Amino acid sequence: MKLIAGNSNRPLAEAVSAYLNAPLTRVNVRRFSDMEVFVEIEENIRGEDVFVIQSTSFPANDNLMELLVILDALRRASARRVTAVVPYYGYARQDRKTGPRTPISAKLVSNLITTAGAHRLLTIDLHAGQIQGFFDIPVDNLFSAPVFTADIGEQYGKKNGASEVMIVSPDVGGVLRARGIARRIGADLAIIDKRRERAGVSAVMNIIGEVRNRVCILVDDIVDSAGTLCNAADALMNAGAESVAAYVTHGVLSGGAAGRIAASPIGEMVITDSIQATEAVRVSDKLRPLTIAPLIGEAIRRISEETSVSSLFN
Repeated sequence: MKLIAGNSNRPLAEAVSAYLNAPLTRVNVRRFSDMEVFVEIEENIRGEDVFVIQSTSFPANDNLMELLVILDALRRASARRVTAVVPYYGYARQDRKTGPRTPISAKLVSNLITTAGAHRLLTIDLHAGQIQGFFDIPVDNLFSAPVFTADIGEQYGKKNGASEVMIVSPDVGGVLRARGIARRIGADLAIIDKRRERAGVSAVMNIIGEVRNRVCILVDDIVDSAGTLCNAADALMNAGAESVAAYVTHGVLSGGAAGRIAASPIGEMVITDSIQATEAVRVSDKLRPLTIAPLIGEAIRRISEETSVSSLFN
């Protein structure tokens, strides 16, 4: 196989390379003076099985365009198969029409990736599972649950026990994700019922489940402004929770999110390295990174060897 790293998350690509003991292919990715993307593959990849590791995180449009140009370069260089490894799939929150005359941008991005030359997509915790149906190529949607479950067991299981830990979904849409982790560790499940008045603003309305004197762990796929999770943490503490932590797959953390988390009752927020950490994230005492490089690396190995990927989660 051949591994290619874009510029969006070089540390993750290097960690995957180390796990697979496979060097990153030499690629020259640069910008012209007007910021056009130029790509030159500096090794022969004719007939090779190629994996391009590139999250479409901030700056989303630049990183997406870089991914597309790399895919086109590989297609024209006669790669046998090209898998777009997109740990964080940008535009995933625009997966349906939310009003008249609005786009379904997640579908547009799927068309762009396919047209550019990808034969397969590998991603983690899609915001909506039905986005897989936007693609006419195979999609492997990995889950961070095994990584989170192991860390929760190590951090909280020994000290508290599963009977005192409660997994909490910050909204109704995330219940399936939270229930899966709760089932894995044998913990109870609570749900935050909230009403969102407008984009980026949420108000907690009710807590479904008894959280008094429980160690509450919020589980979500994306944290952007962190308003939803901070409001949920406030509601849980007001309802008598002993403490609140959070496990989130994709730490977008735009604007003043890191400061908002620092001022909230959340004792610790664990995020994966699907998105390269900013300086504000690296210096925060409450934000802890958890690598998903072994998970991605093992999935890449199994795809290359044509063996089961789903068995990773059995």
